[in-house]
Amino acid sequence: MSWWDIRSRPDDEDDRLARMEIGEPWPRTAAEAEAVQERLRSLVELTETGPVGVKFTAGLDVGYAPDSDEVTGAIVVLDSALRIVDQAISREKAKFPYIPGLFAFRELPSLLAALDRLTVAPDLLICDGYGLAHPRRFGLACHLGVLTGLPTIGVAKTAFVGSHEEPDAGRGSWAPIILDHEVVGRALRTRDNVKPVFVSQGHRVSLDNACAHVLRTTPSFRLPEPIRLADRLSRSD
Repeated sequence: MSWWDIRSRPDDEDDRLARMEIGEPWPRTAAEAEAVQERLRSLVELTETGPVGVKFTAGLDVGYAPDSDEVTGAIVVLDSALRIVDQAISREKAKFPYIPGLFAFRELPSLLAALDRLTVAPDLLICDGYGLAHPRRFGLACHLGVLTGLPTIGVAKTAFVGSHEEPDAGRGSWAPIILDHEVVGRALRTRDNVKPVFVSQGHRVSLDNACAHVLRTTPSFRLPEPIRLADRLSRSD
């Protein structure tokens, strides 16, 4: 039995639907993958404030081997002082082609396998990718959040959808990302005079709280420490 199945979670109809998706045959085509996104996006919870004080924060990233279909899912768990308390990786062959907007279907299997290898259960997931800032409002952070039930934030290095103004130069400045006249995230400045990162809600956390956690976990670098370390781990031998 997997780690995300044995945690304490509400056992309602929505929860059973999300777990059922794990056991179904993995999508093979873009149309099948988009259908999964359409089915699951109604389960995303965007109205909860989410955790304020977090004991364990996990960063998730995926590394791609050159000239190979191998992907490495990497997770690093940090405590409230941003010290590493656990980490795990899972390497396997990608089960889905490289299609923009559907990266989750290449990355989820290895990330879920790495999650299953953790010995410290995280309270918050920060993933290198998008959440609500996605063509179907269901990026990797939303997908991970629905499948695990955990508060999840998407933090990307580059913009993917929508438009935004350039935020002011100071740390903590931000500008909304607008897609189809809706706010789907923020371009957030984590360091003075450094390019912003692109933050979007994944699951069970507000946008204000998501940005607060991103700033909390970026004491020295542009990227949040959990995903910066997960990126390094994903490229390790």
